[in-house]
Amino acid sequence: MSRLRTKSWVLPVSLILALLLGLVPLPPLLQPLRPYWLALVLAYWVMETPERVGLGFAFAIGVLADLMYGSILGEQALRLVIFTFILQRFRARIRFFPMSQQALAIGGLLANDRIVDAAIHLLAGEPMLPWTYWWAPLLGMLLWLPLFVLLDAVRLGRRSRGRGR
Repeated sequence: MSRLRTKSWVLPVSLILALLLGLVPLPPLLQPLRPYWLALVLAYWVMETPERVGLGFAFAIGVLADLMYGSILGEQALRLVIFTFILQRFRARIRFFPMSQQALAIGGLLANDRIVDAAIHLLAGEPMLPWTYWWAPLLGMLLWLPLFVLLDAVRLGRRSRGRGR
């Protein structure tokens, strides 16, 4: 428990990095493939520390993302709250899935996020995103395992190799 207290910086730093990764300029060809970093990092924290990260936290981070990305005020907040709500609802099951099935579940949540995003754009009268933007959930699904392992290693510290001997 004391080890977790000393690593309390990991949550804010990981979210700041996720916000910044959303701002990194990409060539027009790669722009549609940008994973929703904020949702991926938030998914990790909802899965691992649900007592610290919930719907209110997702809303606050979403409003901050709206301000940083210059999107419709409340768009990212709504998307992240829906994402977090569904993840919280099925967290107990998803946590015990093998990592490949967890990645599929996260991919499904990211695809659902694209549907919510398309609905928001439709209701706001904004132009619809091109079909190539539907590839991003697939890339996010593929990035789930390395992101999960990286955040777990940083949050919990490196495990010694000879522990079981």
